Parts: sequence; C-alpha cells; structure tokens
Amino acid sequence: MTEQMSMVGALNAALRAELEADEKVVLSGLDIGELGGVFRVTDRLAKDFGTHRVITSPLGEAGIVGSAVGMALAGYRPVVEIQFDGFVFPAMNQLVTQLAKYRHRSDGRLSLPVVVRIPVGGGIGAVEHHSESPEAYFAHTPGLRVLCPSTPAEAYALLRAAIRSQDPVVFLEPKKSYWAKGEVDTAAGAADPVELDRARVVRPGRHLTIATYGALVPTALKAAAGLATDGTDGPGGPGGPGGGIEAEVIDLRTLAPLDHVTVVESVRRTGRLVVAHEASQSGGIGAELAARVQADAFYDLEAPVQRVTGHDTPYPPSRLEHDWLPNLDRLLDACDVALAF
Repeated sequence: MTEQMSMVGALNAALRAELEADEKVVLSGLDIGELGGVFRVTDRLAKDFGTHRVITSPLGEAGIVGSAVGMALAGYRPVVEIQFDGFVFPAMNQLVTQLAKYRHRSDGRLSLPVVVRIPVGGGIGAVEHHSESPEAYFAHTPGLRVLCPSTPAEAYALLRAAIRSQDPVVFLEPKKSYWAKGEVDTAAGAADPVELDRARVVRPGRHLTIATYGALVPTALKAAAGLATDGTDGPGGPGGPGGGIEAEVIDLRTLAPLDHVTVVESVRRTGRLVVAHEASQSGGIGAELAARVQADAFYDLEAPVQRVTGHDTPYPPSRLEHDWLPNLDRLLDACDVALAF
C-alpha cells in the first residue's frame, strides 16, 4: 500500500514493521520511549510494543552502543538511536574496536546485527554539536556498512534491510530531510539486501554526472533541471550553446561499501563529474570517489573532478550555516567549471 508520509513517518513505519516481524528486534536510546525520540521517530512504539523492547536508556552513548554489542551477542537485533550526530563520538571506541571488528575477530563465527541510527547534517539551525557530518569516520572503518537515505521511500526500505542485515550498520538520517514528504510503498517490504551495496541513478543524463547523497539529492536534481532549461555554457566550453545540458544525478545512498562502479560507468558516458556533500572536503567521500574515478576512468574524463562540500572548519554557529553548507549556486558554479573545461 502506497502512502504519503514524511521521512520521520517512514522511519517509524519501518521500525514498527520490523518489531512486528521479529521479536528479537529491540530499540534503545535516550528519550525514545514515552517521548518517542527527540525527532519522534519512535513515536508510540513503546506504548505498542512495551518498554522491554523499546528501551529508554541512560544518557551515555558509549553505554548505548556497548549494550547493543552485548545484546547482539545474546541473539537480539538491536537498533539504537544516537540523539544527535555530535554526540556519537563518545561511542567511537565501541563502534570501531568492537562493533566493526567482531566478525573478523571470530573468524566469521559471530556477527553483530546492530543498527546505529544517527540524525546527521545541518539545515535546522541547531546549536554546537547538533549539526555534524561524521560519515567519513565510519566509511573509513572496515566492517561497518554506512547508509544515508534521501527520500521517505528510501528511508523505509533501507532501514528495514539494514535491520535484517547480519552486518553492523551505521544508518545516517539527514535531519534537513526529516519533514520532507513522499510516497512510500509499505507493502514492498524490505529492500533486497543487494540494494545495500548499490547507488541509484535518479535522473539520467549524458553531459555531466552529479554524485551526492542525503539532503543534497534534491539540490542536485534542482541543479540538473536548471542546467536543462536555464542555460549555461555548453560542453564545448565558454560561449558554447546554453541550456540543454543533460546532467545525470546519482544518489550514492550506500557510503560503505561505496558503489564507485555505478559512478565510473556514468562518467565513462558523460566525461565529467561533480561530487557534492555537506561534510568538510579533506579526506571526505568526494575525495575517495575522485580517486576511484581517476584510476578507473582517467581517459574518459574531459575535465577535473569538481567537489562541492562544507568547508574545512568546525561547523559554524547556526546563523552562518547557510554560508557554510553547499547550496544550489555553489553546485551550479561547479557544474559550469566542469562543463567549460
């Protein structure tokens, strides 16, 4: 059945579906019970499934993730919530040295099917520690899957698949997209597990590839629409024909493993790549993708890979975040540079 719902609603529906499907699924996190979570993603779940399965934990992220490791070893499928992205760092030891390593440490005999949900990114005018983009830390850690949905439908399907995965998953939820609505097919069930490894082409094109994820996917689609209708320098360089640029937009959605194959195949057709993300530039997903593309499609590139990212500074005060975050103008400028080269 297809329903119109927000990303928060889709995440809630996915959690509800998996709680109903498997009694071993348990949720834990600060304020997720009676309050329903600070963003209400777990609204009414404690009432309907009981506080023994929807557990309000004490304040302490290391304890939340560490308890999930223990529950997974006891046969449960924990889904834990970190209230805000900037508070995940006290739990890094549990994430990196325990959660990510256990399968390798046990020579494959033990797996930890834990999902760590983290609201990420900016755009909501929050205070310090509430608008971080920590994805590169997790994507750099072998043993963790890292997912980031861009739409309610993707959030629903990917979260259900993440909960059913035998791998530990860091599930990044773009806060800016929490209240964006879209059609969700709740009858479709969980996504095919293979979808956890693949990017998604959301708009085909032949002149330029834009690869991004999370809250920047709608911005990339606006850029592609603008290039098609409003005009810019054409692929022949400055002064070339304006408008009619067909930009291909790829939603990476799975950051570890990173589906560079889909991006390379696209660049072999378009010859140009712009990568966009909210996280700072150095050592980010864009840097990894640029390296992969130059290694696998060097002779197909018509221009250097362009990156549109947050700046290499700490996240700014909320009144300045709109100057810090990538926006439509910065993305279009990067596309113009790639097209004019």
